[in-house]
Amino acid sequence: MSHNSFGHLFRLTTWGESHGPAIGCVIDGCPPGIGLTTEDIQKYLEKRKPGQSKYTTQRQEKDLVKILSGVFEDEETDGQVTTGTPISLMIENMDQRSKDYGDIKDSFRPGHADFTYDHKYGVRDYRGGGRSSARETAMRVAGGAVARKVLPDVTIRGALVQVGPHKINRDNWDWDETGNNPFFCPDKQAAALWADYLDGIRKGGSSIGAVIEVVAENVPASLGAPVYGKLDQDIASAMMSINAVKGVEIGAGFDSAALTGEENADQIRMGQDGKPVFLSNKAGGILGGISTGQPVTCRFVVKPTSSILTPRQSIDAKGNEIDVMTKGRHDPCVGIRAVPVGEAMMALVLADHYLRHRAQMG
Repeated sequence: MSHNSFGHLFRLTTWGESHGPAIGCVIDGCPPGIGLTTEDIQKYLEKRKPGQSKYTTQRQEKDLVKILSGVFEDEETDGQVTTGTPISLMIENMDQRSKDYGDIKDSFRPGHADFTYDHKYGVRDYRGGGRSSARETAMRVAGGAVARKVLPDVTIRGALVQVGPHKINRDNWDWDETGNNPFFCPDKQAAALWADYLDGIRKGGSSIGAVIEVVAENVPASLGAPVYGKLDQDIASAMMSINAVKGVEIGAGFDSAALTGEENADQIRMGQDGKPVFLSNKAGGILGGISTGQPVTCRFVVKPTSSILTPRQSIDAKGNEIDVMTKGRHDPCVGIRAVPVGEAMMALVLADHYLRHRAQMG
């Protein structure tokens, strides 16, 4: 299976399966001399790991990361630093329940990658989706933690802004509130509504979709290239690579279709410090594929978790028509744990473009 790597100068390759002994990644292209410890990575993995609330899968994984290579420490380094060589990270899987999938090993679950995966490769690890499982995204979060260390003074934050039909009130946006509820929700009132709403979804054995917004602040101007290396192009590709993502928008996104040219134009004036000031940010911090220095903003939509308790029509590997009901432990709204994954993918893209810009422009 090819295509397990992402990025150009800052390159992440992930490996492992949902129910294998471990998952891991190799990061190539990280500059030397950057302070890096397991604590720098673990704090982001804590945001993504399962079993933290009743609104996510109850699979219990500690997701403790190990740094196997690419770092060094002695009396001259002032702590553990990167060496410029490949950084290998690993997380051991601790709470697999492969027996949960024995009854459906020959069934193609509707909405899952079972049919396409089997049709393409002819062999499929049915235990939790194998390589196609969202378990793989833990290593994206780990790689994103390293990418953040490459980016000077850039802040990357994500939030859940819609669950099912219920959107946040943007007038109530408070970044600090995202740490006070299990949904990474910046609107306290919306979070309370979602709690009751998702309780009903969860108890009914169903699932629901969501929209996540990721914002990167203090991104330097000039990242990206205007033709085949657009910054927004790579961000869209990165977010679409996340499991269950079905759509991505940058800045005003699809709402741009309803705007006039006057409304959509981000007007510019000179600030008192002699630097340009944009009066709005419909472009999401990117013009012509190149960052403007404004916050880079994107949103992506995650479909409902395909594993539900309601029987759905399908076929098996022999072509028989069947009904499939997926047991086991699953997220009623997988969008919740997609928030730190989206942050990580933003960090990976920005770190790669930062190094590419530095390589070309000095």
